[in-house]
Amino acid sequence: MTFPLVDRGAPAPVERSESNPGKFTKESILRDYRIAWQSREASLLGEKQVFSGKAKFGIFGAGKEVAQLALARAFRPGDFRSGYYRDQTLMFALGLLTLDEFFAQLYANPDVTLEPCSAGRSMTGHFSTCLVGPDGGFHDLTSRMSSAADISPTASQMPRLVGLAYASKLYRQLPELKDGTGAPEGGRFSRFSHNGDEIAFGTIGNASCAEGMFWEAVNAAGVLGVPMMVSIWDDGYGISVPNELQITKGDLSAILSGFRRAPGTRAGYDLYTVQGWDYAGLCETYLNAAQILRLEHVPAIVHVVEMTQPQGHSTSGSHKRYKSAERLASEEDLDCIRRMRKWMLDQGIASAAELEALEAEGTRVVRAAQERAWQAFLGPIQEDRRTVLVITADMARESADAANAAEVEKVRHELEKLPAPQRRDVMAAVQGSLIATAGEDLASARKLVDWKREQDAVNLDLFSSDLYSTTPLAALKVPEVKPVYAPDAPLINGFEVVNACFDRALREMPNLIALGEDVGKIGDVNQGFAGLQAKYGPLRVTDTGIREVTIVGQAIGMAMRGLRPIAEIQYLDYILYAIQILSDDLACLRWRTKGQQKAPVIIRTRGHRLEGIWHSGSPMAGMIHLLRGIYICVPRNMTQAAGFYNTLLRSDDSAVVVEVLNAYRHKERLPANIGEMTVPLGVPEILREGTDVTVVTYGALCRIALEAAEKLAGLGIETEVIDVQTLLPFDVNSRIVESLKKTNRVLFVDEDVPGGGTSYMMQQVLEAQGGYAWLDSAPRTLAGKEHRPAYGSDGDYFSKPNRETVFEAVYDMMNEADPKSFPLFYR
Repeated sequence: MTFPLVDRGAPAPVERSESNPGKFTKESILRDYRIAWQSREASLLGEKQVFSGKAKFGIFGAGKEVAQLALARAFRPGDFRSGYYRDQTLMFALGLLTLDEFFAQLYANPDVTLEPCSAGRSMTGHFSTCLVGPDGGFHDLTSRMSSAADISPTASQMPRLVGLAYASKLYRQLPELKDGTGAPEGGRFSRFSHNGDEIAFGTIGNASCAEGMFWEAVNAAGVLGVPMMVSIWDDGYGISVPNELQITKGDLSAILSGFRRAPGTRAGYDLYTVQGWDYAGLCETYLNAAQILRLEHVPAIVHVVEMTQPQGHSTSGSHKRYKSAERLASEEDLDCIRRMRKWMLDQGIASAAELEALEAEGTRVVRAAQERAWQAFLGPIQEDRRTVLVITADMARESADAANAAEVEKVRHELEKLPAPQRRDVMAAVQGSLIATAGEDLASARKLVDWKREQDAVNLDLFSSDLYSTTPLAALKVPEVKPVYAPDAPLINGFEVVNACFDRALREMPNLIALGEDVGKIGDVNQGFAGLQAKYGPLRVTDTGIREVTIVGQAIGMAMRGLRPIAEIQYLDYILYAIQILSDDLACLRWRTKGQQKAPVIIRTRGHRLEGIWHSGSPMAGMIHLLRGIYICVPRNMTQAAGFYNTLLRSDDSAVVVEVLNAYRHKERLPANIGEMTVPLGVPEILREGTDVTVVTYGALCRIALEAAEKLAGLGIETEVIDVQTLLPFDVNSRIVESLKKTNRVLFVDEDVPGGGTSYMMQQVLEAQGGYAWLDSAPRTLAGKEHRPAYGSDGDYFSKPNRETVFEAVYDMMNEADPKSFPLFYR
């Protein structure tokens, strides 16, 4: 049977006729049906695994199978998916997921060779592919079909999708990316793109289209004109809420119609609406849409309607609670697999007997895969249990105390009778046995302690590895290069220092892209990029709309395709707009793929010590706690900032760099090696040595702390002032503790709220680094007020630490230690 389809090549595993690529063979159609049937059986069996207690939770792609088969036919090597947790059929069809791997994820198997999407760290339905090799370098992405790692928060796949598509535009239009050297890790740009022909395919559920991130991403991609295709899987509900309560007019096609491009123009979208059960119509739509998209780089939206969700939203509840009997009956009639089966019979593509045999075999294949995956998951744990049972049996025999031996036997029995133990059960039994024999010196107990120590390391790797890069490209491995100053080094404005750094980086890194509000034409509001758009062009130094979420998402997608974005958030306060995508996507990307994906994004912003509620914030504790997985650099001046940018651009880690707002007009000497100097992460700098009190701070407060220290010196108090330089990582060599060994007193100062950044620094120094042992006085913190800074110079002065309050805090500590030498004179 021949459909009127354009040729788009023949990516495996879909079989195409070599003599007529637009012709679908019987074999390829039956292959599609086989994948759909097995995918549905996997969903149904997966649900049973949850209800039996073998799996914790299930969310499946039943009802969405046929549209995903059609999409798979349009997918080519080099393309990317940024999708939705119901895309299992698409992953099966592309050969990016096996049934064994599907069930391994359902069971949360932490073995990355068996569960390659997330090593058991993401729940079922969260798919990804490996983008980087063991050395941390990118694979040749043009030779493989790729999937960015899924995330659960609704519509959060959309911001990153913009960047994945925008990369194709840059690879097509930037001459410097036409395969010269200079690509990441010393490779060639041809590993990332073939003339920008790649499509970024996004998938999303209809209800998630009510999210702001969806509309921001759709608008951004339309403005940019990028090869992005969004498929909306529309089954009419968002859990229990129908479309009329989600979407204006209850119809996404109707409200998206304003995005449709006019004939003969390039501005806007190509829009398509097609039924989710119409196999032939879906194939025609996707193949033609993809061909146009590759050629013209005009984004497209395919609204797939009349889909069903026969298992409801998830295993957490039944959809029969909120759907009428009539609705359930109509969904059964519209079931895409049932309709595809009928179509094949009507068209004479296959007989009923052929299909019945295919279905029966498919069911057997799925059940066999489930059993293999279950045994592969359970096997290592059972081996651990056997080891512990053997050692604890020896402990019970060795014990000279009958009560202790009885307690060990009780623990052993509880572990032995579990039909499907987990690692936590084994470790609980280990601890219980060691507690029971704590008063005895048993050789077997020492053996168990050694085994536990080994398993602690194993489990640390299985569940907690790869939060940051550990590759040869890690930021912590970039060597320090100190600034070098010529005798006649010019004294210039701070913004000119960082401008010179960016100029050098843009010249030497053809894949370096700066983007953000006002970054381009005016060179950012503080002139860090002044003149650089004119020098390097609007695609290298780019103005964006006011859209922080998709600025960050755009950078994430670009970085996943070998580009090096510096994404600017104009003020630190505005990072709150993007904090969710930074936390849920970028910060945990490397961790949730066990090091198989990375997006080395640099977020540039500025904050502190300006006037105005929404322009002078310092929400550092919020960032520290929400953004683990992203380094946070807090330079005190622009030379330090330049050093951090150089360090980060030589690494494959992500970071936020918070520049000091009022430092752009401060004078600094320009290093002769502005393009080579680096500042190491996690290494504090002692700005002033002292013997009485250690003051720990960063950013704009460094200057204020130094002023207070000079004032204190006039009264005989020598204050050591330390700039931590980075909050993540924090003082990796315990330099602050070395200071405490001299002073025995410490004051932590920052502009965050009380209990914010200062408490974090205190915990790191006193608890994590053991600084508590060196204290002779209670540690102190000095932070901003609980409210935001009031407007005006006096508002700033009385809302945040200042020279006088730092002075008083230090003096109070010395008064407590020696009231005779340091009497209070201000109370």
